[in-house]
Amino acid sequence: MRTANLGGRLVLVRGGRALDVATASGGRYGPDPQAVFDDWAGFHAWARSADLGAAEPYEPEELGPPVPRPGQVFAIGVNYREHADESGYGADSSPVVFTKFRSCLTGPVAEVALRGDRCDWEVELVVVVGRPAVAVAARDAWSYVAGVTVGQDVSDRELQLGGERPQFSLGKSWPGFGPTGPVLVTPDELADPDDLALGCTLRGEVLQSSRTSRMIYGVPRLVEYLSGHCALAPGDLIFTGTPSGVGNARVPRRYLAPGDVLVSTVEGVGELRTTFVAGPA
Repeated sequence: MRTANLGGRLVLVRGGRALDVATASGGRYGPDPQAVFDDWAGFHAWARSADLGAAEPYEPEELGPPVPRPGQVFAIGVNYREHADESGYGADSSPVVFTKFRSCLTGPVAEVALRGDRCDWEVELVVVVGRPAVAVAARDAWSYVAGVTVGQDVSDRELQLGGERPQFSLGKSWPGFGPTGPVLVTPDELADPDDLALGCTLRGEVLQSSRTSRMIYGVPRLVEYLSGHCALAPGDLIFTGTPSGVGNARVPRRYLAPGDVLVSTVEGVGELRTTFVAGPA
């Protein structure tokens, strides 16, 4: 199953066409893309047999973030060994966790204003929680996942790293610094949800290219770890970390500039297309 946020309404997506859920379900499920997580299991069961014959074409530019108002947005740092190495971080005994505030979220085709001249890219697989999770074992973790989507953890390195102490959450939460989409894909749509290719390009140049199987802490371990320290709720997001190739680790360093178009992809899910423009001085 693939769901999306089409003009603020929940839709099922297949082959470039979208079915309005509220209409197709006769009001059983409302139009709000966020509210569906209150009964995700029931919705998933209904959607598996939904008739998509009335689905209509749509344009990617019409899509918003598939999860527009998550209660919590977790983010994982240095979760690929190559990225940890390029950034100069040693091995950690547990995942590095921070947050992106949900006000930064935007859709899969977006124009984003830069904040300063040291803004960086970080393509990520984003996990969407499907049911309440507390102290979940890794072996059961995927059953608590509603689906996955593509994310960009755009980062203002000056704010994040420029002071005496790091400001991860603030440096990654400027408006538009959390593109997500284009759709939410349930794990059963993917041949192996633990091994997906991901990457991003800028002006056609490949910047990042890896596979989620190369995470230090995979999705099951992240769900286990996070749910072991706090309650996860349906509709929460987990940005699972980025592979190597970020601009701040290059020699010379390289950052996003006005006019840049960043294309971010995850195998079996889709792509984000983010256009950057000049921001406030």
